[in-house]
Amino acid sequence: MIPGYKEDEIIVEVCQDALNQDYPKDKYDVVAICDSYEPETIAQLKKLPIKVIEVSFEKSTKSKALNKAMAVLGDDDYEVALILDADNLMAEDFITKMNYAFQTGFLAVQGHRVAKNMDTNFAVLDAISEDINNHIFRKGSRIMGVSSAIIGSGMAFEYSFFKKMMGDVHAIGGFDKEIDLKMCRDGITIEYVEDAYCYDEKVQKAEVFQNQRRRWLSAQVVYFKRFFFKSIIALITKGNVDFFSKAFHTFLPPRILLLGFMGIIFFISLFFYPALMAVLWIKLFALVVLTFVISVPRKFYNTKTLSAILSLPRGFFLMFLSLIKIKGANKKFLHTKHTSSGTSIKDIKNQNKES
Repeated sequence: MIPGYKEDEIIVEVCQDALNQDYPKDKYDVVAICDSYEPETIAQLKKLPIKVIEVSFEKSTKSKALNKAMAVLGDDDYEVALILDADNLMAEDFITKMNYAFQTGFLAVQGHRVAKNMDTNFAVLDAISEDINNHIFRKGSRIMGVSSAIIGSGMAFEYSFFKKMMGDVHAIGGFDKEIDLKMCRDGITIEYVEDAYCYDEKVQKAEVFQNQRRRWLSAQVVYFKRFFFKSIIALITKGNVDFFSKAFHTFLPPRILLLGFMGIIFFISLFFYPALMAVLWIKLFALVVLTFVISVPRKFYNTKTLSAILSLPRGFFLMFLSLIKIKGANKKFLHTKHTSSGTSIKDIKNQNKES
């Protein structure tokens, strides 16, 4: 299922690409969920061997689009619901590898989402952030015996389970965080398939970066208030480590803010605190930086990343602005528009294979 809002520029090529899986063609359907698309785009989509579901809402959200689509599809003979964003491309074996996880009994599975473009400094920073999250909150979490975090796309669920769960989701922003927490609360383990690749467009402009992060920060605050203290009770009374671990993620500040504030505190400590305090702060700062460096894949060790690092101060400033402007952001639909990166689908996938 590929929900999208005004994604006319990219949705046709994404749906065409989704048809090119090495999975048996008669065993999966591509479903384009079209919110506010141009008539010309709808006509192009209907020429493809896919299902096209048009939706319209007074206040558009991804959760509404998915729920409407499943209502239209009815109780068809689907076993798995795989969710993509309207900009996502899949490696040819993505469905096959995700399917293996369901064969072992998992109800929820997250694929390995990586960047499909790194054409600006902010896109590089976004790509690095995504891969750090993959290393710590997905691969690392599974190694530690707790659930992987889900991302919002490149994820799949047992169909009837997902349909029932989504019926109780009315989030405007961050619906994936809500179902992530609810599944862990209910004792459902989320698997991570590291070698199932899904390619996601990274933000290219500063204003898009700020708008996207504002939405994410708002959702993080909302779900922290809603679930964190409940997770502590569940940890104490039921030993639910998974739920507590996932809820604790909502307590963690974004990395760029963490690095920025720690750097500022260290600088201040040099002038207003004893030497010992300054040494402790620099050790703590160095430890955090080392953790992030270890989590960054080798493919990012290049001059392009060095150039992107120079944009960190601006990124910190934009994140700080997002932080002070989050009030009400989770109550309205903040759309992140996607565009074609100008690179062919074949080249995008080959670049990722080489890295």
